[in-house]
Amino acid sequence: MSWFRLPLLVAVIAVMTTACGRKAALIYPDMLIPAAPSDVSVQQSGPAVKLVFTLPDKDRTGRTVPGVAGVKISRLAAETDQIEVCPACTVDYRPLQTLYLDHLPPVAQRSGNRLIVLDNDVRGGNTYSYRIAPFTADGVDGVYSPPVEVRAVTAPPAPELRIEAFPTEVRLSVAPYQHSATRLLGFNLYRSFGAGPRSYLPLNREPLSGSGYVDTTLERGLKYRYSIRMLILPESGGVVESLESNTVEGMLKDDE
Repeated sequence: MSWFRLPLLVAVIAVMTTACGRKAALIYPDMLIPAAPSDVSVQQSGPAVKLVFTLPDKDRTGRTVPGVAGVKISRLAAETDQIEVCPACTVDYRPLQTLYLDHLPPVAQRSGNRLIVLDNDVRGGNTYSYRIAPFTADGVDGVYSPPVEVRAVTAPPAPELRIEAFPTEVRLSVAPYQHSATRLLGFNLYRSFGAGPRSYLPLNREPLSGSGYVDTTLERGLKYRYSIRMLILPESGGVVESLESNTVEGMLKDDE
């Protein structure tokens, strides 16, 4: 719905509620725009920054939105030697990406109502703040999300991954990992199969610990691809994913 039709809609609603003898609260046009994305998180993933958020399906009144066509992402980059930087000052943000849901570029993936977006233009030592707003097919911009911030560091080195296949499972093992991190939290496991790209979301919901993983959720006859990223807590704070490991492939072996 275009902006010039919104006041007319509000007026019609007001007349209808008055005509039937009931009074209703006046709904202003700026309340009929899409709400802000929710569950927004940001994390460094190797040399990039990964944004994850949930697309809105309601407007600011809580009513269902006819359809969100895409999102606009703006970014504030602060270099190490900058002292006065205000993440809440919207005038300092610059457009980063405009994404259309029906034609996402390789840096973005959709998983249900969640969107995962990579920002590959980052430098270690800089701080990056992001704001995200949806827009409709009619070109109506929604509400921007509160800013999220991440400080980039030099990406930790890639781990080494090994694989061994069995009739009922695939076993993955991680070579001993050396890094001068404040704390090693574990690793994230990424899995894909067929010709599709690797998901930007890890298979695990919580960090995996130990030196390996046993995957028993496999379909016979399919070849799977695996890679991992170590999870590091640097002195600057904020969990960082390492560079991606080597990719290994495996499938369930036939019963011997």
